[in-house]
Amino acid sequence: MTTSDLTSASISARGSAPRSLGANVIAFTRQTWAGLRVLLALTLLLGIGYPLVVTGVGQLVFPWQANGSLLAADGSHVTSAAGSAHGPAIGSALIGQGFSGPTWFHPRPSAAGAGYDTLASGGSNLGPTNPTLLATVQERRATVAAEDGVDPSTVPPDAVTASASGLDPDISPAYAREQVARVAAARGLPVARVAALVEQHVQGRTLGILGEPRVDVLALNLALTTMAP
Repeated sequence: MTTSDLTSASISARGSAPRSLGANVIAFTRQTWAGLRVLLALTLLLGIGYPLVVTGVGQLVFPWQANGSLLAADGSHVTSAAGSAHGPAIGSALIGQGFSGPTWFHPRPSAAGAGYDTLASGGSNLGPTNPTLLATVQERRATVAAEDGVDPSTVPPDAVTASASGLDPDISPAYAREQVARVAAARGLPVARVAALVEQHVQGRTLGILGEPRVDVLALNLALTTMAP
């Protein structure tokens, strides 16, 4: 047997020798304490420090967006539900709400609870061939066409289908334009003025490429209230 063989045999013997209970306890304690220190450091850094920094930056740089994109009755941005000198918040630019009657622009249908229920966000989860969905779409199309005085075949898809969240605040420019004549007649306003107001509220694609052109219904209706006959 060579010297290297003896050395290998000696190392193997030492490596296979069982450690004492005390050595195992010491090793376990060291590893546990090291793990706890890492956990504590990451908790302080990512669980407390990072959220505080992000919240602080948001409040300083984007206070309106960070507090829910709230709007007052005159369309002004407010940063709390209590509002400001412009009055209390009456809604969010990011969350749709129901409007009914001929004097308002209507949002798209909502399947969130009884409609635009922020505690029950969600869609109908009905497939495109579901008989219930097909019947509902046909009923909505007939209702919208009668309200707006248009041919049912011209009613835009978003006028008869709910969004996946049930809280979509936007409608398509096509659906907003379809409602112009009804709203103008109900409010005694010139059609051209209401049409121009709609065009002012058409938002393009985000960054020019993301999403589709859209109109925020709440912002449009708030602007509508400031128009005198």
